[in-house]
Amino acid sequence: MSEFSSGRISVTEFDLLIVGGGINGTGIARDAAGRGLSVLLCEQGDLAEHTSSASTKLIHGGLRYLEHYEFRLVREALFERERLLASAPHIIWPLRFILPHERGVRPAWLVRLGLLLYDHLAPRKRLPGTKTIHLTRHPAGQALKPGFNVAFVYSDCWVEDSRLVALNALDAVERGARIRVGTEFVGARRSSDGWTATLQDSETGHTETIQARVLVNAAGPWVADVLNVRLGLKTRKSVRLVKGSHIVVPRLFEGDHAFILQNRDKRIVFAIPYERSFTLVGTTDIPVGHTPGKAEISQDEITYLCNVVNHVFRREITPAEVVWTYSGVRPLFDDGSPNASAVTRDYVFDLDTGPGQPPVLSIFGGKITTFRKLAEHALEEVRPFLPHMGKGWTEHATLPGGDMPDSDSELFLADLARRRGFLPGRLARRLARAYGTRVEEILGGATSLEDLGEDFGGGLTTAEVDYLVRREFARSAEDILWRRSKLGLHVPPGTADRIDRHLANARRRIETAT
Repeated sequence: MSEFSSGRISVTEFDLLIVGGGINGTGIARDAAGRGLSVLLCEQGDLAEHTSSASTKLIHGGLRYLEHYEFRLVREALFERERLLASAPHIIWPLRFILPHERGVRPAWLVRLGLLLYDHLAPRKRLPGTKTIHLTRHPAGQALKPGFNVAFVYSDCWVEDSRLVALNALDAVERGARIRVGTEFVGARRSSDGWTATLQDSETGHTETIQARVLVNAAGPWVADVLNVRLGLKTRKSVRLVKGSHIVVPRLFEGDHAFILQNRDKRIVFAIPYERSFTLVGTTDIPVGHTPGKAEISQDEITYLCNVVNHVFRREITPAEVVWTYSGVRPLFDDGSPNASAVTRDYVFDLDTGPGQPPVLSIFGGKITTFRKLAEHALEEVRPFLPHMGKGWTEHATLPGGDMPDSDSELFLADLARRRGFLPGRLARRLARAYGTRVEEILGGATSLEDLGEDFGGGLTTAEVDYLVRREFARSAEDILWRRSKLGLHVPPGTADRIDRHLANARRRIETAT
């Protein structure tokens, strides 16, 4: 069983047991630990292994949610967009979106009205506002097929989603929480003293019993399974499981802007610059009837996304050109909507308690952009059961690595390149973007690339791999290549095997030493 702690004395009784290591679970763990609560979070796999690493990688208000009159959600998300941009400027940065107008999908006046609301529902400090461009004269129009004459340009933000989860977990640990990956929540029973929960190591099968005053069910797609099966409780609320899939293809257009494409079925699809050489295209909305162990894209979804691209871009693509895909299942609150795309992305809580009964708080829905606010609201829900809890504190706090002057990642990069002149420019940028000020812990006293150890490919060195294991809960090559980074798109064949051998040798050395 993997366990990471801040060095406090080992205990088996906690204020809060959190089930689920996605963005909601780690966000709650971080906030709670900073309020002085004792916290244990268990995750059956890796952090962000499922839904939280399968997003479209955006911190956004949700422009299309305005069509469904979700003004409260959009306003809250727009406020959070600014806060998160300031808290983690190394993994979150501004992104301009170009929305080509197509007659017959949505009238231009409706799009303009939506963008006007988007600009003014919440204050903007660092992001430019909306404008209209003529594609026949603007460079962005060169990538599009004839017939698209006008486009609207607006701002949102990009985020390294799985790194956002890892940084929340890291911050939680540094504030006293315990994070256990590869640890399954088997079940729990109630008593007047609290919850007695059983946890199981996913690899060895070893079980452990712990006590908790409050249980938080942040299991994402497994939220109903935890509540109904593992706890044996019932709720009138239900979860709507919707699969979203993305494809990655060779770069479709020049420039650092993204496109938001309106499809004839009234869905929207994003085309976003990705990992220098690629374009990320997504997402789909496919209802699923059960929680899959690992969501996978279907051939129909690949064809659908290719067709959306080919309707708009001059450079057409085929399924054979797809270099990578990923899929995730969104655990949306079931609001009864017959259309999967119209189901609310807002979050809903279910608090199960009673006289003399310890509570379990289950979380339905939510989106990456609002995770911090969700965590605040969740802790206020359970405050009556944890009266010693401190006040909220995360609104203006930075995440690990984000404490750079003026929240300016480009100035930080320039300073890093000056101080560490041995780093190639591309590697310096990747490290600065991934780790911010925490890059110093990786580089240590190195004065040359050789000081960082073996290069596994793509500039991934022993020093970085060991840091990810030591500080960011990574346990395998997959964790490192596809969630702590996206280097899996850049490294040569055999890299994963070399990393796994390195990790196995490191574990053997530790076992021998102990």
